[in-house]
Amino acid sequence: MDTKKLFNFTVSDIPRPRWNVLDLINVVNKGSVPTYLFCDVDMTWAENLRAQLKEMGYRTTVTAILLKAIAVAQRSHPDSRTFRLPWGRLVTFRDIVAGFTIERYIGTQPTVFFGAIENADAKPVLEIARELRAYGEAEISEVPTLDIQHRFNNMPWLFRRLMLFLGNRYPWIRLKYQGATFGVSTLGKYGIKMMIPPCVATSIFGVGEVEERAVVRNGKIEIRPIMTLSLNFDHRVIDGAPAARFLQEVRNLMEGGLEDYLRSELASISNSISIPSYDRAMST
Repeated sequence: MDTKKLFNFTVSDIPRPRWNVLDLINVVNKGSVPTYLFCDVDMTWAENLRAQLKEMGYRTTVTAILLKAIAVAQRSHPDSRTFRLPWGRLVTFRDIVAGFTIERYIGTQPTVFFGAIENADAKPVLEIARELRAYGEAEISEVPTLDIQHRFNNMPWLFRRLMLFLGNRYPWIRLKYQGATFGVSTLGKYGIKMMIPPCVATSIFGVGEVEERAVVRNGKIEIRPIMTLSLNFDHRVIDGAPAARFLQEVRNLMEGGLEDYLRSELASISNSISIPSYDRAMST
């Protein structure tokens, strides 16, 4: 027997920085009933908004606009920010907190962290974009949410599991350590068209890249920037139709409906700026 070939592998411990996401999947995700919805979003309005802001010297991203849109949609869809507690109870969080994944390096180890932006429904898009940049560029020790997660990773396994266990049962503990009412994960910059993140909250969105596609508008074929958006929701909390209406509102906001929520923000930047409107008729 060729013993060299038989033992041609290595065994190692799971890197400690990965425990952050593994604990959420193994503890928070446990027992959920993940169900998936998908839609294509015409990003013409959003891209025009980004271009206008760039001309005025302000840098924003698709993620910032999307976080704002989802947060606004959660106002009128409380089920999307409701969490299931044991023994048949539900808790609905009043404050809307945008959650998102961010990759940082601990040494040479790529590590997934979870960012949070409070009151994203009322916060200006440019402020959301600024906070996103801080999560990606600032030192981990300078961003409280990242610093807490980094220190949490280095705590004993039993303590981490205990805190997550209690967070699943006592809302005030969950709010202290995991306050996001929805989550967004995007791999669009890698050319990924669509993704389905794990159901670690009641509403989790996966974001693909914005790419030019041929679509039909008013009976004519046009080239538009299109982004595929997925919603992974816990069917124990939301039924299919309410989840579909929630996703539909997010799409409507991204395709121009968010304009009404940005007027005061943009007016404060410049009295001369105007957001272009366009035919919002959506293909179904």
